[in-house]
Parts: sequence; C-alpha cells; structure tokens
Amino acid sequence: MTTLLRYQPWSVHRELLNEFNRYFDRADASTGATAEWTPAVDIEEYADKFVLYADVPGVDLKSIEVTLEKGVLTLSGNREKAVEAAGVEARRIERANGRFFRRFSLPDTIDGESVTAKGSNGVLEIAIPKRPAAQPRKITVSH
Repeated sequence: MTTLLRYQPWSVHRELLNEFNRYFDRADASTGATAEWTPAVDIEEYADKFVLYADVPGVDLKSIEVTLEKGVLTLSGNREKAVEAAGVEARRIERANGRFFRRFSLPDTIDGESVTAKGSNGVLEIAIPKRPAAQPRKITVSH
C-alpha cells in the first residue's frame, strides 16, 4: 500500500503571511456598512518603513482622504459612477463605484509625523516610516 503526501512548500511561509495579514487586517466593523467597495491593498515591510499600495483606478486622487489617528491608518474616497451613454441596448457592469473605506492598525514603531502618500496610474502609495530604534548609549564612569 502506498501513501501519498501532498507537498506544500509554502505552508510555513503561509503561516507567517497569515500572521502578518491578521496584524494589518484589524479593520473596524463599520467598514462594510460605510463602503460600497474595497480597494485591493498590498503591504510591504522594510527595515525602515512599511509601504502600502492601494488599487484605486478611476478615483480622483484629490478625493482620497488618508488619515492617521491613534495608530489607525484610514483610507477613504469615492469612485464616481460612469455616465451612461444614450442608445446602449445592453450593459454589463463589473467595476464597483461609490464610497470606499479601509482601516489598518499600525504598530507602535511607526513615525506618524513622516507618513507620505502619492498616486500614479491608479495606485495609491503610502510610505509609513518606522521610528529609529533606540540605540544603546555608552555611559562613561567618572573617577
């Protein structure tokens, strides 16, 4: 009798990724009640910062509000509904429109005063620097 085992090389990495995602996915319960759609978000961590990329195609960057309060980063905005052309006999709509809202709990290590946001080609990029780690200081003993 032969026993087959499924090889899952990413299972260890998946657990780490799930833990990372759980940390950032602590959105409050009001998200579903206040948003018609949710932009997809990628988050990367570097030694000195976090970078968040949000897909917001068709959203005027001037209408996006990014706030940071008490360790919670909030993204909100609105994608306007496309103007319906006259004479269309059939239509299939897959692109969501209306308000969007996302919240992310951030670690205490971030530098909230230095967060920057910019947009290009339908992607909002938010750089969240980390505070410099406290370095040990040598204290000279006097005689």
